[in-house]
This record gives sequence, C-alpha cells and structure tokens, in this order.
Amino acid sequence: MKEGIHPDYVETSVTCGCGTSFTTRSTRSELKIDICSECHPFYTGKLKFVDTAGRIEKFKNKFAAGSYGTKK
Repeated sequence: MKEGIHPDYVETSVTCGCGTSFTTRSTRSELKIDICSECHPFYTGKLKFVDTAGRIEKFKNKFAAGSYGTKK
C-alpha cells in the first residue's frame, strides 16, 4: 500500500436518537444515527402501527360498488 493516500481510521462514537451509544472504527470521529438495533422495530419485536384503519375505510368508501366512476 502507498503511504499517505489513505484516510485516517479512528475510533468512532456512534450515538442513536434513542440514547444508545457504542464505539466502532471509521474515518469519522463521531456519528449520529436515527435508528439502531436497540430501537428498530424489527429487532425489538415491537411494531408501531400507523393509522391504517382510516386509510382502509377511505379506500373501501372510494371503491364501493356503484360509487366509483359516477359523476356527481
């Protein structure tokens, strides 16, 4: 490898939005992330449901038999 062409590889402090922090190595000294394995729904098993009931009812009302495609 050539000398002086590679970036410095330093210890990096990674901080998540949930407050979890850990140390790894990178070319940056500090990273701030939004989601980590401690708070991601896939890893924690806690799913956050969005208001899908309102969306489903809106879809059913829109495409109900006889109401779609008629002029008002």
